[in-house]
Amino acid sequence: MRDWGVSRQRYWGCPIPIVHCASCGDVPVPEDQLPVVLPEDCVPDGSGNPLNKRADFVNTDCPKCGKPAKRETDTMDTFVDSSWYFLRYACADQNGKMVDERVNYWLPVDQYIGGIEHAILHLLYSRFWTKVMRDFGLVKLDEPFTRLLTQGMVLNEIFSRKADGARVQYFNPADVELEFDEQGKRIGAKLKSDGKPVESGGIRTMSKSKNNGVDPQALIDQYGADTARFFMMFTSPPEDTLAWNDDGVEGAYRYLRRLWKFAHDYQATISGSAKAEAAQKGVRRELHMLLQQANFDYERKQFNTVASAAMKILNLLEDNPGPAQGALLREGMSILLRLLSPIAPHITQTLWREFSFGADILEAAWPQVDEAALVQDEIELVLQVNGKHRGAILVARTSDRAAIERLALENPNAQKHIAGQTVKKVIVVPGRLVNIVV
Repeated sequence: MRDWGVSRQRYWGCPIPIVHCASCGDVPVPEDQLPVVLPEDCVPDGSGNPLNKRADFVNTDCPKCGKPAKRETDTMDTFVDSSWYFLRYACADQNGKMVDERVNYWLPVDQYIGGIEHAILHLLYSRFWTKVMRDFGLVKLDEPFTRLLTQGMVLNEIFSRKADGARVQYFNPADVELEFDEQGKRIGAKLKSDGKPVESGGIRTMSKSKNNGVDPQALIDQYGADTARFFMMFTSPPEDTLAWNDDGVEGAYRYLRRLWKFAHDYQATISGSAKAEAAQKGVRRELHMLLQQANFDYERKQFNTVASAAMKILNLLEDNPGPAQGALLREGMSILLRLLSPIAPHITQTLWREFSFGADILEAAWPQVDEAALVQDEIELVLQVNGKHRGAILVARTSDRAAIERLALENPNAQKHIAGQTVKKVIVVPGRLVNIVV
C-alpha cells in the first residue's frame, strides 16, 4: 500500500481510500463515502489497471475543499497481488471461495527458488499473507515454504557509447566485435554494424536497461535448449553468480555432440544384452563411485558437479569401447542418461528410446549405486622410507600385516632408498601407508 497509516484494503480489490487533490494533496476519504466496485464491473484484461479506465470512478471531488480530484487506483504492491497464487494451484477449480481444504494437504511448498529480490519482496509478502489467511482460518499452515534456494545472478559485459547530448546508448554484446593484438591480448571493441569503437562497462548483472542480456531463443535456435540448460548448470553452483561466456556455451554443445556421436557409433553394442565380465570390475567401481557422488550432489542441489560427473562418465565409456564391453557400455549409458535427464531432457529422452531402455525416461527408476561394485579387491598404500614419499604399492584388501611388510620391502623404489642399510622397523597404517625406517 502506498500509505500504511491511512490506507485500508477492501475485499474484491476496492481502492485505497485516498484522493489526490491539487490544492490539498493526498486526502483520506471517509469510509461512508467510498464507492462500491463489484468484481463484474472491473475485470482485468491484461492491458493495465482496469480502474484507470473507469472515468466515473477516477474523477471525483475532494472531500476537504470540494475541488476536482482523482481517486487513487493503485490498490496494492504487485508482490502482494501475487503473494498467494501458489495456494490457488492446490484448488484452481474452486470458484466459491479463496481456497479450500486441499491447500492443507498439498502445502507447504517443498522448495522455493528465487533471486535475491524475492527474499525481501515476494517471499516476505507470501509469508505475511499466509499468516493473515491462517489467522482468518482460511488455511492451517504457518509457513508457505519449507526450504529456500536463493539463486545467483547472471552477469554479462556492458558495452556503451555516448551519443549527442551526452546520452549513453547501450549495445548488446552479440552486436559487438572484440579486438585483439598479435599476442591475443584484448585491445578494444567495436560495433559490428558501423565499425566504430564502443566502451566496456565491465561485467554486471544482466538487465534490459543496460542491454546486456542474452536472447534465449537465439541460443536455442543455434545450439538447442539442452545446450543452454547444460551450460547454466555446469558453469557454477546455483547460489553463485554466473558470468556469461560464449566459449562455455560452445563447450556444453561439444559435450552433447560427443554424447550423441558415441551413442551413434556404439548403438548396436549398447542395445544388445550381455553379462558383465570380471575384467570390467575396476571400471564398474569407478562408474558407481561417480554415480554415488552425483546422487549426493543432486540432494545438495550442486548441479554443476552433477554435470561434471556426467562428463566423467562419458570419458569412462569412451575409454572402454568395443563389443567385449557391451554389458559395461549398456549399464553406463543407462546410468548416464538418467543422471543427465533433469539437465538435458531432450537428448536423453531420444537416446533412451533409441537404446530400447523404455518408452519414457521420466518413468524410469532413478539409478542406484551397486554397493558390491564399490568393494575393492586391492587397495593402494603410500610407500615411505624414513617418512619420505617413495611411491605406492598395491596390496590385496585382505592382506595381513606380514604380507604388506614383505611387499613394501620388495618394492624396487624401497630397495633403491634402503641401499643396504639396516631396516629398524616397518610401520603399517592400515588403509593408508607403509613407512620403512632405516
